[in-house]
Amino acid sequence: MITYIIFIVIGLILDRITKIYAINNLIEKPYNGTLLNFTYLENRGAAFGILQDSRLFFIILTLAIVAVLVYYFIKNYKKNPIILNIALAMIISGAIGNFYDRLFQGYVVDFIEFAFIKFPVFNIADIFVTIGSLLMIIYLLFLEESEKI
Repeated sequence: MITYIIFIVIGLILDRITKIYAINNLIEKPYNGTLLNFTYLENRGAAFGILQDSRLFFIILTLAIVAVLVYYFIKNYKKNPIILNIALAMIISGAIGNFYDRLFQGYVVDFIEFAFIKFPVFNIADIFVTIGSLLMIIYLLFLEESEKI
């Protein structure tokens, strides 16, 4: 259990440090590269900017989702496979990272952008949620049934 808690905390620290860096450095001096751009953006919505200015909705939704995930994780982490525990830890970490922004700033700081395709600007918390979700999908589609055999 402690390993996963450390994993969650490391994700939160990485997210905070990078967002603080973005606030202090990228507002006035964005960086445009070949692969990635680093551009400060205040996202008041969800992924792809949907549901703009729905702060209270996202706060309540995030609290509910994180509560369910934490409850499930605590109740089942001993019997869950490692991939599922890592997936849950990553989703929890990313959700809390963006929740912190929404709660204390009223918006989520995004700053990473692909330079070569049109894609929404994102942050470290988004990366954690995305990778965690992909790991969970892999587990549910390909590994869950094989464990029951």
